[in-house]
Amino acid sequence: MSSDPSPNPVLPVAPASGEAQAEQPAARPAAGPLAKFTRGTSEAPADESARQSLGEAPSQAKPAHEGKKAEPGSESRRPPRGKGKRPPKPPRRESEQNKQQAENAEVDRGLEVEREARRESGPRAKVPVPNRREKPEDLEAEIAAALGDLSLDDITAAPAKGAGERLENESRHRAQVAELHGDDVFFTLGGKEQGIASLRSFTLPSGEVAPPQVGDMVDVVVTGFNPEDNLYDLAIPGAAIVAGKWTDAAEGSLVEARVTGANTGGLECEVSGNRAFIPASQVAMYRIENFGDYVGQKLVCVVTESNERRGNLVLSRRAVLEREKEESKKALLAELEPGQMRDGVVRKIQDFGAFVDLGGIDGLIHVSQMSWERIKHPSEVVAEGQKVRVRVERIDHETGKIGLSLKNPEEHPWTGIEQKFPVGSTVSGPVSRIAQFGAFVKLAPGVEGLIHISELAHHKVFRVENVVKEGEEVECKVLSVDADAQRIGLSLKATIAKAVKESDKPKDQPEVEQPPRELAVPKRKGPLKGGAGKTSGGEQFGLKW
Repeated sequence: MSSDPSPNPVLPVAPASGEAQAEQPAARPAAGPLAKFTRGTSEAPADESARQSLGEAPSQAKPAHEGKKAEPGSESRRPPRGKGKRPPKPPRRESEQNKQQAENAEVDRGLEVEREARRESGPRAKVPVPNRREKPEDLEAEIAAALGDLSLDDITAAPAKGAGERLENESRHRAQVAELHGDDVFFTLGGKEQGIASLRSFTLPSGEVAPPQVGDMVDVVVTGFNPEDNLYDLAIPGAAIVAGKWTDAAEGSLVEARVTGANTGGLECEVSGNRAFIPASQVAMYRIENFGDYVGQKLVCVVTESNERRGNLVLSRRAVLEREKEESKKALLAELEPGQMRDGVVRKIQDFGAFVDLGGIDGLIHVSQMSWERIKHPSEVVAEGQKVRVRVERIDHETGKIGLSLKNPEEHPWTGIEQKFPVGSTVSGPVSRIAQFGAFVKLAPGVEGLIHISELAHHKVFRVENVVKEGEEVECKVLSVDADAQRIGLSLKATIAKAVKESDKPKDQPEVEQPPRELAVPKRKGPLKGGAGKTSGGEQFGLKW
């Protein structure tokens, strides 16, 4: 290795003999605009122009380093540009398009080989078309085993449910026992829906398990859904949980509790040996005054809190009642129609009306629909706890509101009103209301007539109170009857005789001579005082008055 620090390689020195010069080809002058700046050839153009002017032939240009000895330090010089061999170019890479074309050509060749093989083998035999009417015996047996006791009509009659139309939790259904397997009971809920329940749910109070039979119909409650097995978790309403098995008393499940005691806070219960408690607000939907009436009864409740570590089991009977009420409300809304007559019980009275329980759903009787007469408060007609027979006026299925009425259309007071109060007849009744434009007179229950202010008296009336008072009994004449608009026009001045004026008296009556009246001031007989008989005194000045 050389000790020269220069990184440039050492170039070999060319031989100086003429034989070597003859064997080496002459250097071609560089072309292009930078040719005159090439190292070793900067004086070539000037010599060539001089020789051309003297008529001599141009000499061949040689490299500057050719024929010269290497000078000391020349190894560190950089080789001239453009001299020496270039490294070989790398082979060109095949483009992706060429590769794709090659692959396509390979596939085409394979397909062509398959076609040739098919032509040589000849046409394939035809496959017979299966007959839909004829089914294999093994297929018929498989279908019958899958259906069991169900028929195709029962399956098709069941409503189809999509993937997003699953059964709601805590909903009740009538299910059929399909199979018993170990500690599980499988049910069919209609269609393709199936569920599973624990066999311990059929434990009797004595502790003995009474498993159901295949085909029995049992009321079940949906408690959840298992997407892995595509089965619903079911519970049997009223089934007691096994003592010590807190997994059967999960929150939201239904249990049957026996009330063992009562206090101010609620009811103390027992659920198959486990102590439970029902708070006072969860016993019923309404306020309970005496909880002792529930002692000894069995109540179906929902588990709202289950803590095995603390031993707390809190139940709610109100949730079950509200759920049953909601179900009955939906069923009753589907049955109700406007115009029906229903029996109910008045639950609550407000200033604007009364709420009536129709058996799972409440309806409102507005104060204007309680009586044909005008009333000020609903308590004048009904009382809380009273049984009433109402008529359904309107139903709003979106909001669930029901409008009721105590008025019976068959007892409408305006029916045949023209015969009861004919035009021109005289009627009497108390003044029920006084308005600025007149007074209302009650003629019958639910029937009122109006005495206009212009019909109160023969003279001009400025205020109605100046003629009649509220509650005063008046006698008036019927002017008009409109049964459709329920209006009756009355007149009070028609029953009062009009005062006759002197000018209105008839003139054909004979005049009666009246004796002369005595003068209040006697007539003076003597002359008047004040100088009436004297002269004015103008004559003194030549005046004549």
